[in-house]
Amino acid sequence: MTAEGEERLAGLMAAAQRGDAASYQRLLKECVPVIAAVARRQGVFPDQVDDVVQEVLITIHRARATYDPARPFLPWLRAIAQRRAIDGLRRHGRQSSREVHDPLAYENHPGGDEDATAGLDREEQAQALRAQIETLPPGQRQAAERLGLSGQTLEEAAAETGRSKTALKVNLHRALKALRARMGGAPRDGEGEDV
Repeated sequence: MTAEGEERLAGLMAAAQRGDAASYQRLLKECVPVIAAVARRQGVFPDQVDDVVQEVLITIHRARATYDPARPFLPWLRAIAQRRAIDGLRRHGRQSSREVHDPLAYENHPGGDEDATAGLDREEQAQALRAQIETLPPGQRQAAERLGLSGQTLEEAAAETGRSKTALKVNLHRALKALRARMGGAPRDGEGEDV
């Protein structure tokens, strides 16, 4: 940065110390490229440069009263940026020594909020539901399998089965009501016939 740039930044910082908010905003904007350059020179990884910039801006905000307007601004800024860059490198080193990137291990790791039997219970419930669906009248079974289990849309199920969307909706409603009654203990009234 040129001597004129140095003087401009020092002037903006002095104005910011006197309470000029516009000067403070301009100062921070003009500091960003300088901070990013210092961070890159220190060896900060490209994906972490923005984090270092933010840390430096926060530090400038907190330490702005310590800046002496009689002294050059850039060495003060660079010293802060170098220290925050080193902090970022240390933080990255600590994290990378503890963290392991293994997507397969992550996917295969059991969730911590359920016990080992919960998965078995769900599978047993799914099998019981499938068995109950098999006992439904053909139209209800077809609606439950296509719309509930297979996840087809009404349009897809109607096109494949040749039944109207209304008939499929009615049969699905009746199937769900019957399944609730059979599996949940609710009264069996109104199971009805197929449409």
